[in-house]
Amino acid sequence: MSAASVEQPHGDRPLIAEANRLMDRNPGYRVEIIGGSIIVTPPPNGAHARALSRLKRPFVAAGLDGGETEVLEGVGLWLPTGTEDFAVPDLAVLDADFEEHLVENNCYDPVAFRLVLEVTSSNFQNDLRTKVTAYAQAKVPVYVIVDRKHQRLHVLTDPAGGEYALHRVHTPGDIVTLPDSIGAKVSLDVDEILKAGQPKAS
Repeated sequence: MSAASVEQPHGDRPLIAEANRLMDRNPGYRVEIIGGSIIVTPPPNGAHARALSRLKRPFVAAGLDGGETEVLEGVGLWLPTGTEDFAVPDLAVLDADFEEHLVENNCYDPVAFRLVLEVTSSNFQNDLRTKVTAYAQAKVPVYVIVDRKHQRLHVLTDPAGGEYALHRVHTPGDIVTLPDSIGAKVSLDVDEILKAGQPKAS
């Protein structure tokens, strides 16, 4: 009997067990569970990675990477939307002590997250809809979406009652200053970020 629990350490968590099997079989893919559904995202293309690299720079320049906060990619966030739900945002600003808030499956309590950021891929609806609800229910203070398909940058703030009270949409030409709640003044050049996220013509 005990051998089964050793072979399946998440036997009481069937979705997590399946998610972990998918991660093992598909290196580089991002696997998440949101609303009781497993979501698998292919590895990012070069333009996605370039946009993420450009995005990280202003956070680091503002002094958010080290000290009281960390700016990290691919850190798991445990969600209150289901018993096994978790998301893996592209980028996050976390309290420096976030490792003290480990929940399970390498995911951390939302209380440690000041901001999450997603750069859209082919399954952009997840970032624009599913994750809006999930991150709001987790009470993540700021959610930024780089919508490469529609060439917009979304900034969602003030989560309450399972939704974000404020949702601002920015277009090329805008300079967006993020809320001070993340720990420093950070401004994003929408045009620069969206251009970085477009594949270069061959």
